[in-house]
Amino acid sequence: MLASETFPTHHFKKSIYKPYNAAASNVNVEDLASVTKTLALNTSSSSDAAVIDAHSMQPGAVELDTPPKMLTTSHNNNNNNNNHIKNNNCSANGLSSFVASHPAAEFEGFIRACVDEIIQLAVFQGTNRSSKVVEWHEPAELRQLFDFELRDKGESQDKLRQLLRETIRFSVKTGHPYFINQLYSGVDPYALIGQWLTDALNPSVYTYEVAPVFTLMEEQVLAEMRRIVGFPDNGHGDGIFCPGGSIANGYAISCARYKYAPESKQKGLFNAKPLIIFTSEDAHYSVEKLAMFMGFGSEHVRKIATNELGKMRLSDLEAQIQLCLDNNWQPLMVSATAGTTVLGAFDELVGISELCRKHNMWMHVDAAWGGGALMSKKYRQLLNGIERADSVTWNPHKLLSASQQCSTFLTRHSQILGQCHSTNAAYLFQKDKFYDTSFDTGDKHIQCGRRADVFKFWFMWKAKGSEGFTAHVEQVFSMAEFFTAKLRERPGFELVLDRPECTNITFWYVPPSLRQMERNQEFYDKLHKVAPKIKEAMIKKGSMMITYQPLRKLPNFFRLVLQNSCLDESDMLYFLNEIESLGQKL
Repeated sequence: MLASETFPTHHFKKSIYKPYNAAASNVNVEDLASVTKTLALNTSSSSDAAVIDAHSMQPGAVELDTPPKMLTTSHNNNNNNNNHIKNNNCSANGLSSFVASHPAAEFEGFIRACVDEIIQLAVFQGTNRSSKVVEWHEPAELRQLFDFELRDKGESQDKLRQLLRETIRFSVKTGHPYFINQLYSGVDPYALIGQWLTDALNPSVYTYEVAPVFTLMEEQVLAEMRRIVGFPDNGHGDGIFCPGGSIANGYAISCARYKYAPESKQKGLFNAKPLIIFTSEDAHYSVEKLAMFMGFGSEHVRKIATNELGKMRLSDLEAQIQLCLDNNWQPLMVSATAGTTVLGAFDELVGISELCRKHNMWMHVDAAWGGGALMSKKYRQLLNGIERADSVTWNPHKLLSASQQCSTFLTRHSQILGQCHSTNAAYLFQKDKFYDTSFDTGDKHIQCGRRADVFKFWFMWKAKGSEGFTAHVEQVFSMAEFFTAKLRERPGFELVLDRPECTNITFWYVPPSLRQMERNQEFYDKLHKVAPKIKEAMIKKGSMMITYQPLRKLPNFFRLVLQNSCLDESDMLYFLNEIESLGQKL
């Protein structure tokens, strides 16, 4: 006999909205309104959990207790009715302590206490200018300080809260104003709330039936983003939220391959004419990586030389395309960049679009970083020509400061995502559903399960409006311009790019000991070691985090990246002062 044959059958003679654990609480609850009253909990941030005494509780009364008592309350022997919703100890499959993955009422105090800790320590204290960006420890030392070990028996809630606090303590505070290390930073309050809500709901956005709100929300947000990009017919086309800009760039390669070699969907790349992808030598590595992943091979990704500003050289692009044609290869696509990772350069999109049109190639623009400038009339001219693209990558979690991750792929071709990727899995995308299945968008993705990343961005947009995003973008550009101007005035600071286009400011700090040296190989070898030593000092001090890197023949230089609009002029001076303070004796 199957175990399921012994399950009780519910014929829905009574309301399916049964009160939570009413039998255990001896409360006669008839509707959802009284459930709310029954579960009214009087908790505080200092309580570990709220526990309901099943034997003496009166409606509305809640008793706070310690975690050990909460998790060791024994079942009433007279109430053995398979109601194991409560997270109490029981025997299941030989386990002496089974805790169900369900937010039972007695966990409300613990959840609230943990959230209070996160709000206090991570959201506010962790982003306060007077606190450290990171409390640094070497790996061996951190293994001694932090309990990473997994055990057979679970930990008490006191221990879990301790681990929560220590995780915050030893983590990098990427929302701190002085974390300028990557192309993301800050803690936007609306995005944070949006992220928490979607984590609580835990949806997967592939069918309308399981994610109705988020499905329609995606359609709205993506359509507005396409309109802002400038695609024709008021933003006609398609798009998706992706797990990062790298995957979005991969979608561009996939769509381009399908458009110009549709037989590849069934036959792959075997025995076909080589398909060639062109991108800048300063482009994000994901273009090459995704091309390798998809079977093109790195040799079929041609790196185009850049000029002194970091922009793709159109003359070299045209020469590489002609070389491709001379060898009877098929020029497939150009992946241009609007805001390169290091220098923040914007490729000449108009010129690239003309070459793509001339040679019948797909034009993709990786605007993962610089796409946020489209929200400002003052700075969107940096992306002139983007409206001519076949597809665009745009990451709101970068310049617009949405919480990670929030990445989009946008295309002017309304059907190509579905044509390229659909497999019509019958168990998920049934065509005989009771609603319009055109809203079951999951078949056009390469993923199955997919987070509702749209909500945090939509919630930000609703709160701030497009004008709020404009003000945000113009503030960070203003601070980049202020920092650049002040850097020019400081002895020992030298710009890599004299006039940065984006909010990336690249520069060297030359210590007093090197300033009188001849600019020869010995000088550059010594200068190459300066940025790593200053970076080490600031991390161990916890005062700030800024990245550095070499570029081709250039020695290590700092790259300050701004996208946190809470930064002001005093912060810009702080960055210069701190670097100077840490480096002047080198």
